[in-house]
Amino acid sequence: MIIALALPARAQQEQPGQAATEQQDKDKQDQVAPEDANPKNDRIFKVIPNYTTVENPTTFMPITVKEKFKLGAEDSFDPYEFPLAGIVALIAQASDDDAAWGQGMKGYGKRYAAAFADTTVGSFMTTGIFPSLLREDPRYFRKGGGGFLRRSGYALKRIFVTRTDSDHSQFNYSEFGGNGVAAGISLSYHSRQDRTFSNFGNNYGTQIAIDVIANQLKEFWPDIRRKIFKK
Repeated sequence: MIIALALPARAQQEQPGQAATEQQDKDKQDQVAPEDANPKNDRIFKVIPNYTTVENPTTFMPITVKEKFKLGAEDSFDPYEFPLAGIVALIAQASDDDAAWGQGMKGYGKRYAAAFADTTVGSFMTTGIFPSLLREDPRYFRKGGGGFLRRSGYALKRIFVTRTDSDHSQFNYSEFGGNGVAAGISLSYHSRQDRTFSNFGNNYGTQIAIDVIANQLKEFWPDIRRKIFKK
């Protein structure tokens, strides 16, 4: 009889502990969004890589330096970047940018290498190097809710304001500093006559403008995907 009474009492003592364990497991599940909620590389219009977007942010989880550099590498060496560099090089060839490089395949090869280097250096500066040094998070966290103007304004704001690794907001030094350094490095592998402040300003402004457009696409792509592709 004593043993029979002791067993239920012991079981009752273990129940709160089991409940606590179950609650901890549930909390962990709530903190990590399922992969379907934050797809790894859901390409915008099935073409443009989208590695740095957190589509449905839940609890903020910072990423490591290694992960930041990995994002930079994925952006830089995605298959999409190779034909894109080719198109940019063709445009530069047609407008005879950096005329000292001449025309023909030799001139095109130099322009292709420069276009690819611009993309690679820019990605690593704004996604890997500067965010690691300044402890900023290079990802784009969608707003997802609200009207068009409010969400578009939010996407524009994220060019100027970013999250830190400690989940605070601050000026986006990685965006402006990283692209500034990338534009400066770009001049170093152009001919001497092309190393002008005007070209630096054009490269710098173009990259900022591209990132402004990219943020808009990242914000609204899931809505477009649902309406067009029914996903």
